Amino acid sequence: MAAVWISMALFTLAGAISPGPVNVIASSQGARYGFWRALPHVAGASLSYCAVVLLMGGGLQWLLQTWPALTTATQYTGALYLLYLAFKIAVAPVQPMNNSDTSPQHTNWVHDALQGALTQGLNPKAWLVALSGISLFVPAGADAGLRLWLFCTISGVVCFGSVACWAALGTLIRQWLQPANHQRLFNRVMAGLLVLTVLDMVDLL
Repeated sequence: MAAVWISMALFTLAGAISPGPVNVIASSQGARYGFWRALPHVAGASLSYCAVVLLMGGGLQWLLQTWPALTTATQYTGALYLLYLAFKIAVAPVQPMNNSDTSPQHTNWVHDALQGALTQGLNPKAWLVALSGISLFVPAGADAGLRLWLFCTISGVVCFGSVACWAALGTLIRQWLQPANHQRLFNRVMAGLLVLTVLDMVDLL
């Protein structure tokens, strides 16, 4: 069973640590607000991914395969939302880095957790990785339920650690972001990366 746990963890890590919308936003929040302020986004995205895994394991993959149009509609809905977030990042106001952790403009942890959950829930990459993982690690059988919960738990833990690493990466460059022009450049680069990931997910590149 230990070998199965390791395989699940490595599979999830490959999907969670790679660049994607959730990770780009985590880096942006870590850079602008600090690591602790980025954690609600990290937690919301991780819990949302657990829900995606459970839904896929509960039979949603059959629904998506039966009605491909539903998959397409979900994909484009997610793409539009992520493009909206890219715009918000691109036009984000410049702020002092030394007191951004206590800024009254960024104190709503519930809002940030919900945004992280929504970003992950509308992220086509998350659904595709979860679908592949379910196919690999949750075969039909008497222990399917146990395997599903095991995969879900491991996925949540690994996802949290991976997204948190991206938030920490953003935090490391906060000193470089002191000048206003550096902040504007960073925000636009992050927005551009988010747009590129969206275009890649909807096969427009």
